Amino acid sequence: MARRKYVVGNWKMNGLASALDEARAIFEGAAAHPSVDVALCPPFTLIGAMHAAAPDAAVGGQDCHSADAGAFTGSVAASMLADAGATLVIVGHSERRDGCGETNAEVKAKAEAALAAGLSVILCVGEPREVREAGGAIDHVLAQVRESLPDQFDRTRLAIAYEPIWAIGTGLVPTVEDVAAMHGSIRAALTERIGAGANELRLLYGGSVNGDNAAELLGAGDVDGALVGGASLTAAKFLPIVAAAATLAG
Repeated sequence: MARRKYVVGNWKMNGLASALDEARAIFEGAAAHPSVDVALCPPFTLIGAMHAAAPDAAVGGQDCHSADAGAFTGSVAASMLADAGATLVIVGHSERRDGCGETNAEVKAKAEAALAAGLSVILCVGEPREVREAGGAIDHVLAQVRESLPDQFDRTRLAIAYEPIWAIGTGLVPTVEDVAAMHGSIRAALTERIGAGANELRLLYGGSVNGDNAAELLGAGDVDGALVGGASLTAAKFLPIVAAAATLAG
């Protein structure tokens, strides 16, 4: 069975209540492409309102804590995301790993907490520029995959997003061949870990994806969708990526 294409928008620290009209436009436009699964991950403050504005749409969080409750000021539990209407969460984004010092073990714990709360998970991995230039990108990313992957998981509720750190928000994009090689290596590592079931996991690419390059990137081997940053903030920029994915949907 072919894996469904999956396009997810990560709004990062962008969006006030006034942005809900844009979210509605995105979800309404995405409905024209039923072969593609589409989700938006807004700031925590908008999850409940976005879910209320588009109750049938997939809305997610951008991070969660590994604990279900406790004295963790400023943190959000996976169960709280679910309670607000979220159905998924991003964990391990490089802006969390590098900017906040999150380890593979911490990312793994967050992913396990999210799955236990009933959320689907997008687990992010990626290498910095100096690692890529030194020829160590694949080894670096596969170590993240192996050490961040939950011990037990429903294969239909976990996706892995490869985002080379140097391509996030920079306009720099790896070659299609490099993307295909990385995704193929991730798929092989997953197969080694869980067997043939690895073919059910969706692998997303992220890093300066836009309407102009989406078709080429999403057409690379083992690329099942995209995790999109800046281009996901407006329907005008995001929907062409969804449309590109639809042309490639099996």
